[in-house]
Amino acid sequence: MASNKKYWKSEAELNPNDSIVETLRQNEFSEEIPVDEFLGDKETLSASTTNRRDFLKYIGFSTAAASLAACEGPVIKSIPYVVQPDRIVPGVADYYATTIANGFDFASILVKTREGRPIKIENNTYAAVNGGANARVQASVLSLYDSKRLQGPSLEGKAISWEDMDAQVKAKLGSLNNAGKQIALLTQTYASPSTARLVAAFKATYGTVNHVTYDAISEDAALSAFEARYGERAMADYDFEKAGLIVSFGADFLADWQGGGYDGGYAKGRVPKKGKMSKHVQLEANMSLTGANADHRIPLKPSDQKIALAKLYGKLNNSNVGGKDLGGLEQVIDNLAAQIRTAGSNAVVVTGLDDVNAQQVVLAINALLKSKAFNAKTPRYTRQGNVKAVAKLVADMKAGRVGALLMDGVNPMYSLPNAADFAEGLKNVDLSVTFSTNETETSQLSQYSAAASHYLESWGDTQIKKGHYSLMQPAIRELFDTRQFQNALLSWMGSDQSYYDFIKETWSTQILGETDWNKALQDGVYVNKASGLSEVMSLGLSADSEASTLLADVVETEEAAIVPIASAVRSLANASSEGMELTLYSKVGMGDGQQANNPWLQEFPDPITRVSWDNYVTVSKADAVAKGLINENVANGGLDGSYAKLTVNGVSVDKVPVIIQPGQAEGTLGLSFGYGKKVGLKEEMQTGVNAFALYANFSANQTVSIAKSEGNHEFACVQLHKTLMGRGDIIKETTLEIFNTKDAAEWNEVPVVSLDHQEVPATSVDLWDSFDRSIGHHFNLSIDLNACTGCGACVIACHAENNV
Repeated sequence: MASNKKYWKSEAELNPNDSIVETLRQNEFSEEIPVDEFLGDKETLSASTTNRRDFLKYIGFSTAAASLAACEGPVIKSIPYVVQPDRIVPGVADYYATTIANGFDFASILVKTREGRPIKIENNTYAAVNGGANARVQASVLSLYDSKRLQGPSLEGKAISWEDMDAQVKAKLGSLNNAGKQIALLTQTYASPSTARLVAAFKATYGTVNHVTYDAISEDAALSAFEARYGERAMADYDFEKAGLIVSFGADFLADWQGGGYDGGYAKGRVPKKGKMSKHVQLEANMSLTGANADHRIPLKPSDQKIALAKLYGKLNNSNVGGKDLGGLEQVIDNLAAQIRTAGSNAVVVTGLDDVNAQQVVLAINALLKSKAFNAKTPRYTRQGNVKAVAKLVADMKAGRVGALLMDGVNPMYSLPNAADFAEGLKNVDLSVTFSTNETETSQLSQYSAAASHYLESWGDTQIKKGHYSLMQPAIRELFDTRQFQNALLSWMGSDQSYYDFIKETWSTQILGETDWNKALQDGVYVNKASGLSEVMSLGLSADSEASTLLADVVETEEAAIVPIASAVRSLANASSEGMELTLYSKVGMGDGQQANNPWLQEFPDPITRVSWDNYVTVSKADAVAKGLINENVANGGLDGSYAKLTVNGVSVDKVPVIIQPGQAEGTLGLSFGYGKKVGLKEEMQTGVNAFALYANFSANQTVSIAKSEGNHEFACVQLHKTLMGRGDIIKETTLEIFNTKDAAEWNEVPVVSLDHQEVPATSVDLWDSFDRSIGHHFNLSIDLNACTGCGACVIACHAENNV
C-alpha cells in the first residue's frame, strides 16, 4: 500500500517552472565545488586560502591544557559510573555521572572520558527526570576546550591572584556591611539545595545580603501563576506519556518550554500501544518543533490564542466568556472542547504564553480535568527568576543603594532588555564581581572579572523536580586557574570548608535517607520519596466538585493574594492587538546564547528552517508579499533573502535577515534569542542580531512593526541541498486505523527481486556467499519517526562521537 503523498522541502519546489529546482533534482552540485580555495594540494597547502592551521585556528579550541590536566589522573573524590579505576588505562573509556545546570539547561548525564579527557556526553538512564541530553548539552563538552575561556581572575582588566582578590573583596564586603549598604547576589537559577543553604549562610555572615535570581529567558508568568494557586514559586510538572490528548497554546514543549526535558515522555505516548497513541493539537504563531510534530496544527496570533483559551475554558465550564468572534475557529474550539470532555483525565492543556492569566487558566483547566499528565505536587525548579526582583535591583543600583554586586552565570549587559539602565546603575556600585567562563559584556564593565570553572570541572547538586536530586562531579581537573562561585562565597565568609565538603554535609543532613553518599555520587541521581510525596497546598477541585463551580473558584495564597479565575478569563477574552505580533523564542541549537562560541552549535541546522549560523525573522508568505520581502534560491541551491528592520516600543533592530516560513501565522513574526553577541567570541562567531533588545517587560509576545531594509542576505541553508534520487519510499508511513486493522506488509511493503524467474523478497537474496551473521558487528539502522521529534541532539552527538 504505497503512499500517494508528495513531500516538498522548499516553497521553490511548489513552482513547477523553477529551473533551479529541476537542475538540483538531476545534480545536487550544479556548480563545481572550489575545493582548491580552502584545501589546496599537499605541495601548495601552506599557500592555500584556508590551510589546516587556519582551519584549527578558526575553530578556536585548544587541547593543550586538557592534556596537562588529564595527565594528573582522575579527579580526587570523583566516582566513575561503573567502577573506580586505579589508574588511567589508555584506550579504555571511563564514565562519570554528573549534571549540567547552567541556568538554562538542566540535565542528569554521563560523561565519557578517555585518557582523563571528557570527550562525549551520554544520557543517564537512571534519571527519572531530565535524563536526556539535548543538542546544547551534547555540545557542551566542546565548550570545555574553548580557547577563549577566561584563564584567571583580573582587576580592571589586569591579572590578579585569587588570594589578593579574596583579601580585597572580603575587606570591602565587611566595610559595606558595616555601613548598611546592600550586598546583592545576582545569579542564574541554580535549583541547588546546597547553594540555597550556602547563600543562607552568606546572608547570616553579612546581614545586608539580597539574593536575586535572574533568568535571561523568563518563565515569570508560569511561576507567578503556580505560586498564586499552590503557594510555591515553581512550575507544574507534566508527564506527556500519560496523556491521551495534548492541547498546547504556544508551548514549544519539545524544545525549551519551562526548561525542557518533556520530549521523552511525549515520544513514548506517540508510539502505538494496544492500538492507541496520543493525539496532539497545537495552536501557535511560529512554526515550532512541537507544532511540526502535532497531528493538528492551527496557526494563530498570540492575542487570538488568549481568546481561544478563554473560550475553551468557558465551553468546558459551561459559561459564556464573551470576547471577539474568531470566525471559523469557533467551530474548532467547540470540537476541541468535545474531545477534551471525552478524554477527561487523559487530556492535558499547556501554554507558553507570557501571560499570568493564561497560565492561571491552564492550571484551572487541568485541575478541573484531574489530568493524569499534570502534577502540582512535585513541581519543577529549573526556572526561578523573578522579574520584579530584578527590576527593583536595577532601581536600587541607580539610586545608589547597592554597595556590592556579585554576579554568577548571568550576563545582564547582553540579555537585559534595559541593559542601559543596568550599566548606569553599575557605575554607582562600590564593588562589582562577575563570575563567567568567558569574557562577557558584563564582565567588561565589572571591577573584578572572575574566571569560573566549567561544569565538567565542578562540584554541585540540583533538585530539578521536587524530590528528584542530581549530583555534579568533575570529570577533569581545572584546565585553567578557575574557581566556582560557591567556593568564592565560602572563602569570603571566612570558611576553610571546600564546596565538596559543604555539599556532602548538605546531603548527609538533609537529603539522603539510607542511601550511601558514594552510591548516590556514582549513580548521579537520587530520589527522596518522602520529599517527592509530601503534600503541598492544593486548591484544585475535590473529587465531587461540579464543573460549573470552577468559574467562581477563588484562589488564595499565604500572602492572602486573591485571584479570581473569572477575572483571568475575562482578561484573556478581551485580548487585542494593534499591528503585527512578534513571538520571541529560543532556538533548539543556541538556547539563550551561552554557548555562542561553540562551532558545533553555530553550524547546527535549525530543525525547522534548516538554517545555520544566523537568527532571522520568520514571516508568512502573505505578509512577505505585502511588505516586499523575498527569499530566492540561486543557481547552486543557496538561499538569499531580504533584510528587515523591527521596532518594538521605539527600540529597533536593523539588518535582520528574513525567512519566509510556511506555517507562520499571518500577522505575526518570529525571532530567536541567543545571537548578536560580540564579547568573548571569535570574530567568525559574532553573527546574528540581539533579540533581547526587543524583550520588553520580559514578555515573549510584543507588538512590532517591520520595514524592508537595503541589501540581501546569504543564508547557510541546507534545505535544497539533499536529494533522495528516486528513493522516495524510504519513509514508511500509515494511519493509526490502517496500522491497527491491516497487515504490516500492506503499508510497509518489502521490495522484491527476481530469482530464477520468481519474485522473492529482496531480504532473502544475497549477492555474496553467506556467513554466520549471529556474531560480529552489524549495521542495521531504522528510525521510528513517531518517537523521533527532530530535536537534532543526534546530530551533535555524531559530531562528538566521530571527532568532527
